[in-house]
Amino acid sequence: MISTKSVATLMVTTLAAGGALLAPVAAQAAPTTATAPAAVTKAAAVSDLLKPGQKLKAGNYIRSKNGQYVFIMQSDGNAVLYKGKTALWSTVTNRKASVLVMQKNGNLEVVSGKTVVWQSNTGTSPGAILAVQNDNNLVIYNTRGKPNWSRYMVVGTLGAGRVLKYPEYLTSVNRTYRLTMQGDGNLVLYKGKTALWSTKTQSKGAFAAMQTDGNLVVYSAAKKPLWSSKTTRKGAVLVAQNTGDVQIVLGRTVVWHTGTAGR
Repeated sequence: MISTKSVATLMVTTLAAGGALLAPVAAQAAPTTATAPAAVTKAAAVSDLLKPGQKLKAGNYIRSKNGQYVFIMQSDGNAVLYKGKTALWSTVTNRKASVLVMQKNGNLEVVSGKTVVWQSNTGTSPGAILAVQNDNNLVIYNTRGKPNWSRYMVVGTLGAGRVLKYPEYLTSVNRTYRLTMQGDGNLVLYKGKTALWSTKTQSKGAFAAMQTDGNLVVYSAAKKPLWSSKTTRKGAVLVAQNTGDVQIVLGRTVVWHTGTAGR
């Protein structure tokens, strides 16, 4: 298996024009058996919730009520959701001695020292809680019991080295716009049910990668590149703006966008 420490490692291929295509690994959280939570199958009174102000330090975990799914903060700095020894999702972080914190403002964060290395971007909902559900989902609920975030959702920014695969999506912070990796292989930007833009990769695409070289790429299941933003700004990220425009941004510089602002 691929180490959780190397899940963001990308294999290099080429593209005649524009940025290099880097084929990402198929899963973002494939663990080694050494990091899999072997001890969590034992019967124990383990909560399925992470409440405001609570933390998971290295080796600490919460578990679904049916006992099948475990969300653990690993010693390598990666917070991983497991079913048995199979990793289903992770924060793709690798700062040792990191802590997972359910902040009182509703933001779920992986924190190393004073540095936030990953966050759910939901810090406007004081009192929210994180739940590991029996349906294999991780969900942040507000105090009214409404979901603010799930493991299939990326709020605001898709970071360098991150992947969207069905049914995952990137949503604007105001939740008006959604960039969805569909089951038919197409990467589509929606406002409600109205499609505003797409990569036109239906029947072919399998996942979209915001690569560390700054190139946004849709790949087939065989990791063949099908569509690319043709951008090469190392460290750039993908941002779903509240205006409806999806942009590749490096610092304050917009290096590519869908041109859908105001639609």
